[in-house]
Amino acid sequence: MKTEDVPQDLKYFRGSVVRDQNYAVDSEGRYHMVTSDGWAPKNDALDLALEDDKDKEARSSMEMHATTAFSGFELDIAHQAAAHCENGAISTLLSYYGIRLSEPMIFGLASGLFFVHLPFIKMSGMPVTAFRTFPGVLFRRITKLLGIKAETHRYWSKERAMRALDKVLLGQHKPVGCVVGMFDLPYMPPEYRFRFNGHNICVIGKDEQTGQYSVLDSNATQKVTISHDDLAQVRFPAGGVYPLMGQMYWIRSVPQQLPDMRQLILKAIHKTCWYMVSQPSFIPYAGANGIVYLSDRIRHWEEKMGKRRARQNLAQVIRMLEEIGTGGAGFRFVYGAFLQEAAEHTGIDELNDYSRRITDIGDMWRDFAYKASRIFKKREGEQYTYDDLGDLLRKIGEQERAFFRELDQVVSHNQ
Repeated sequence: MKTEDVPQDLKYFRGSVVRDQNYAVDSEGRYHMVTSDGWAPKNDALDLALEDDKDKEARSSMEMHATTAFSGFELDIAHQAAAHCENGAISTLLSYYGIRLSEPMIFGLASGLFFVHLPFIKMSGMPVTAFRTFPGVLFRRITKLLGIKAETHRYWSKERAMRALDKVLLGQHKPVGCVVGMFDLPYMPPEYRFRFNGHNICVIGKDEQTGQYSVLDSNATQKVTISHDDLAQVRFPAGGVYPLMGQMYWIRSVPQQLPDMRQLILKAIHKTCWYMVSQPSFIPYAGANGIVYLSDRIRHWEEKMGKRRARQNLAQVIRMLEEIGTGGAGFRFVYGAFLQEAAEHTGIDELNDYSRRITDIGDMWRDFAYKASRIFKKREGEQYTYDDLGDLLRKIGEQERAFFRELDQVVSHNQ
């Protein structure tokens, strides 16, 4: 995707501080993060999800509160946008300790890229399709790789969780990452407030007189504040698949010297390649196998589920591909930006060629999203079928299989 092609289809973001961040290439092929006001296929998928929303009545009474004025104790950390909340929170925590790593570098080092389609596990009643590793894995991997001592804790009660937060934030003067539910986040547009318990924010300050907390949310365009009660609520959300139990994480200490970056990058690329192509054929759900598996299943959705249910399943896949903070095309553009940085760090110029190849694959994923939206939105003009989508997914799966096998060979020859 070119920087000038980053979509600006303002709809649900209107009047909010929340925006998408997409990774795109300029005229010279260099990656940049570009702010987007939204994309029509993603908005169409959200429209369909909202039609059968069980929380429609509660959502209708929601208001956005995005106060930015703040007085009280606050750590000196600048707000920075990111495509994905966990990458953004990790980058914020690291920057406080003087470790400057870009979002793509964090995502690449933590081997965050993946694909899985699990028809036997349901989210909102539909099969799970994911384009990255499980939430929380990135922080654990990156701190281990860099030799950073960190802690993650959960709690049985809101009161204990909030006291623990204050102890680290106010007592130790350390920023704290919190995993929260999105449904009750006051600065989110109501249409984006689903019972998804996996959003990451970084708490950097507190006004003890008002109880307001200062928060850096990489999905927002600026620093925001949140009340004590609202923060406690989103840390212990009602409903959702994953019980958070006030999950929070922070850095205890960092090493005086970081490990050799070149070796870390090569090992991380090898691990990502292994995740994507190591599965035998009798495990069809994951990696490149999973993409081909989805291509076979998607052809029969209408006959097995009926038209409406098939459209809902298709919209769910597109939301996971484009909405859940992927930087565009299921993190493929983010990984392209990582490979571009990796070429500079390692001196392996061939990685630039692979950056361009994964960018082309990412464009194919975006084409899939566009064509899918024409099906579930029933728009006039171009018409596509589930067989068309299956053909495109099979092509993507085969190209990703070849891509990661060949990339692994390049890394192996340079270690």
